[in-house]
Amino acid sequence: MLSTMRVIVVTSQKGGSGKTTLSGHLAFQAEATGHGPVALIDTDPQGSLAAWWNARAAHAPLFIQTDIGRLFNDLEELRSQEIRLVVIDTPPAVTGTIRSVVAHADLVVIPARPSPHDLRAVGATLDIVEGRHKPLVFVINGATPKAKITSDAVVALSQHGTVAPVMLRHRTDFSSAMIDGRTVMECSPASRSAVEMTELWAYLAQRLQRVQPRPAALIPGLDRPVFGRHHADIPTAVPVAADEAPHHGFGRRAVNPT
Repeated sequence: MLSTMRVIVVTSQKGGSGKTTLSGHLAFQAEATGHGPVALIDTDPQGSLAAWWNARAAHAPLFIQTDIGRLFNDLEELRSQEIRLVVIDTPPAVTGTIRSVVAHADLVVIPARPSPHDLRAVGATLDIVEGRHKPLVFVINGATPKAKITSDAVVALSQHGTVAPVMLRHRTDFSSAMIDGRTVMECSPASRSAVEMTELWAYLAQRLQRVQPRPAALIPGLDRPVFGRHHADIPTAVPVAADEAPHHGFGRRAVNPT
């Protein structure tokens, strides 16, 4: 179990690298293996991670509705509330947003598909992460076993940082599980996809244990973040009844219906 709150930022300036799927799966697996409470934050204006969370029936992981201007204060509030892990999904190509979010990371996870386009796009993301002096891990996503380009991608990326020893193969069950707000670990726990994601989280958890935690900087008078269901057009949330709230103090919320 993580001794104090850590922040994972999943980022890549290349669209379609699998950031959202990876964010949701890692957050679920962290919660399932006792590293929670876990909270998710979606900084991508497209809101794909928020849409996945809105489709979930389960209460965990939590979803935090915030924005870049409130992110620091909201993270400090989560720290004070004993959240143990925050996973932040980022938009593609929006350099300013990525740079701001990466500043809060304890570990940056960069998914990359083994393709020339993805490998060319890594450089811009790498510049941001190195500029913030953050530890990073590359994750090969959508890999084809035994394909030369997969091994070439590992070699190329390893020259710039650590490559996770667990690759995520190209399988449709990752995407199909996300349709109704679940993960492959929930839909097909014995599948190869579930095994790969379980092993990937185990590796990242070990990396996080070695990260020196940032000291809490609790600021008096913080505005409390909004915890609950997210919708770009309906920011107002309605709190659940007190007897429905989880033990750690965060209530599940739902937006007013349109």
